Amino acid sequence: MLSNDSQTFVQLISAEGTRTPSAEWDPWLSDVDEATLVGLYEDMVVIRRIDNEATALQRQGELALWPPLLGQEASQIGSGRALRHDDFVFSSYRENGVAYCRGVDFTDILRVWRGNASAGWDPFTINMATPQIIIGAQTLHGVGYAMGVQFDGASTAVVTYFGDGATSEGDVNEAMVFAASFQAPVVFFCQNNHWAISEPVTLQSHVQIADRAAGFGIPAIRVDGNDVLAVLAASRSALERARTGGGPTFIEAVTYRMGPHTTADDPTRYRDANELEDWRAKDPILRLERHLDSLGVLSDDVKAHVKNKEDSVAAALRAGIVSMEEPRAEQIFEHVYAEPHSFLERQQDHYQRYLQMMGSDNSAGAL
Repeated sequence: MLSNDSQTFVQLISAEGTRTPSAEWDPWLSDVDEATLVGLYEDMVVIRRIDNEATALQRQGELALWPPLLGQEASQIGSGRALRHDDFVFSSYRENGVAYCRGVDFTDILRVWRGNASAGWDPFTINMATPQIIIGAQTLHGVGYAMGVQFDGASTAVVTYFGDGATSEGDVNEAMVFAASFQAPVVFFCQNNHWAISEPVTLQSHVQIADRAAGFGIPAIRVDGNDVLAVLAASRSALERARTGGGPTFIEAVTYRMGPHTTADDPTRYRDANELEDWRAKDPILRLERHLDSLGVLSDDVKAHVKNKEDSVAAALRAGIVSMEEPRAEQIFEHVYAEPHSFLERQQDHYQRYLQMMGSDNSAGAL
């Protein structure tokens, strides 16, 4: 039996930047040229900058909390860039790289974490649901949506993201039962970042997480989650299978959470510093940079362009935060129900009268 940390997975670019040909997976990358590789590199650099800026903003008191994705850039960009516009995403709270791929405004990524809104964006404008805080609940939402797509006869694929810790939750297992039973067009994308807050993945699973899918009758792909090309190929394959009636697929992207679980966490209390250094050597951005260097395409002009892009995004992020309007008190009653609701209207009336009694109004800060 293979141990959970066994390095048996699809890998197309090694940690040293060496490209390995694959008869099975290269056909899924036939359109990936040097310009595409540079684009993937830029994406990963930019979302790392967004992540670093958000962490700094939280430390400066501008955000209440932030869940870093440091180290998981290849998993999110590789899968995010495999999506079609009509595909629908159901994510956890850490898939900000996928949100970037879906075109979410930079400020909207941070809106919830500042406490200014209950949702950062309209899910139907970008085909990505509001990130789910409850561990694993989004997998049920994703499968339900996928079953609706199936009933409608559409060719849309659904992908739901979660971490290794979520695979121990009942919601994820129930979602996989439904997906397998109805052959729903959904991809279960597990980012195995090795830590469920302070618990190592080896504690909760004594086999590779991808092996769990077989018990539900769902085929699985285990991929190097720090290799953006491998993730792109595996994601394209699974999404195409979903779109063409092949049913669900489980992808385990083996990566590593190099930062804390959230900015409220101190990983030095439970994680060996040597383990972190071992994974730094497998950094997803560094390995693609090495590969681009070997191709001779990472010129000074390209580096300058990428640097300008990440700087402009960081500036837009900060400008958006400091200029963000404070929420109005009545916003708490908005979007609770799809249609007018008498009970909610009565609550709103009571709250209005309470504010008037206290000498306040519906202005910002009244919540």
